[in-house]
Amino acid sequence: MKAEEITPRLNHPDQFFINGKWVKPSSPSTIAVYNSTTEQPFIQIAEAQEADMRLAVDAARQAFDTGPWPKMSPSERAKYLTAIAAEFDRRSEELAEIWAVETGTVYATGVAISRGIGDTFRYYANLAETFTFKEHHKPSNGANYGLLVREPVGVTGVIIPWNAPGQLIGQKCAPALLAGCTIVLKGSPEAPCAPYVMGEICETIGLPPGVVNVLTADRAVSELLVRDPKIDKITFTGSTAAGRRIGAICAERVARCTLELGGKSPAIILDDYDPRLAAEALATRSVFLSGQVCSALTRIIVPRKRHDELVEALKDKFEAMKVGDPFDAGTHMGPLATRTHRDRVERYIGIGKSEGATIATGGSRPSHLNRGFFIEPTVFAHVDNHSTIAREEIFGPVLAVISYDSEVEAIELANDTIYGLNAAVFTNDSDKAYAVARQLRSGTAGQNGSRSDFRIAFGGVKQSGIGREGGVEGLLPFLESKTVILDGAPTAI
Repeated sequence: MKAEEITPRLNHPDQFFINGKWVKPSSPSTIAVYNSTTEQPFIQIAEAQEADMRLAVDAARQAFDTGPWPKMSPSERAKYLTAIAAEFDRRSEELAEIWAVETGTVYATGVAISRGIGDTFRYYANLAETFTFKEHHKPSNGANYGLLVREPVGVTGVIIPWNAPGQLIGQKCAPALLAGCTIVLKGSPEAPCAPYVMGEICETIGLPPGVVNVLTADRAVSELLVRDPKIDKITFTGSTAAGRRIGAICAERVARCTLELGGKSPAIILDDYDPRLAAEALATRSVFLSGQVCSALTRIIVPRKRHDELVEALKDKFEAMKVGDPFDAGTHMGPLATRTHRDRVERYIGIGKSEGATIATGGSRPSHLNRGFFIEPTVFAHVDNHSTIAREEIFGPVLAVISYDSEVEAIELANDTIYGLNAAVFTNDSDKAYAVARQLRSGTAGQNGSRSDFRIAFGGVKQSGIGREGGVEGLLPFLESKTVILDGAPTAI
């Protein structure tokens, strides 16, 4: 199988899934999606306009206000989540194909991750029996009976990015649905196919009308979703710049929001750790999803005396990696998602060179590939932590190696950023790893590698976001707590 042989299998790419059925758009406007490996057109998707967004929001609002969904018990909703999980299992390879075409993700990696989408829905379905939606309390005000009940936050706008759309559908939609929310799922113009699969799955399992609505829109129409007073909450994954805008709009009308934003995550190599082992872990992870990962460890902070050794080891690892067709079993890294994004990464590489950093390897388009949005995995040596490539998120396979002279300085360098999504400490001493990790301002900190875990919690501090996704922590943002004080216990409890 090759990238050029993949064809889309969507049933209704020219329509939107609204109120339980596929509906024609209000305009003939479409979005062209390209195969990132061949640069050829892959599919045309209907582009939502204001009228389409309004229709989707109204459907979700009506389904929440008058439909059965929020009135069901969590166990009743969990049955639908389990059915959704089975359909994602059935279509996991198809999703992996789409993902590889749209964004350049290596197909084998995409298969492994896509098989986990169903597991996410099953995880939240299982929480229906273990999570406490009603807590009994003895009131302190003289009343006889108190309850803390957790109810759905309401109609939720789900805005997902292009780099991992299927995975993020699971992490956002599964807890929202278990909570009893209704959803407007807005796909990314660069990678809209996974949301369409979600729409087809909802149709297949007979999800009540209006509970999930699916469309694709560009920025202006997407902002209408964020501004609409009928939307109670926005959950967004994407750039920090877009997150600032969304957060400001939500603040204006006191709407709830969860923001999972950008990162410039540090990896501190302590003096006791073998730089060659660190390089192997860092290089392998750096080409994951072609480096298009918000939590990627891209600032490598190393003892000054070990700088050259680490750079040489990273150089060797990167130069041994095969860049090419993501469907080739021997490929380690595919292309970037779009021409625009490759241009962005190339611009940052040029800035790095102009500001005095040294390219140890990479920095160009692969000479053996004459088409596709490819870039070589790149290592910059002798990087100043105040330089552009050490401050701004590149969102590509570009590492910046930074030297330090003391452990205190290493921690200061790691924390000297507007971001705080992920971090790692490379050391053979778990006590030391824990001590340093507790001093790092990040949502996740792992020993000897990138250790993000959505089953525990994922999210950032500072400008890397607000709130958490995954695990029980990922369910809470879709719930509102209500205190109920009664003279006696109700028979319904």
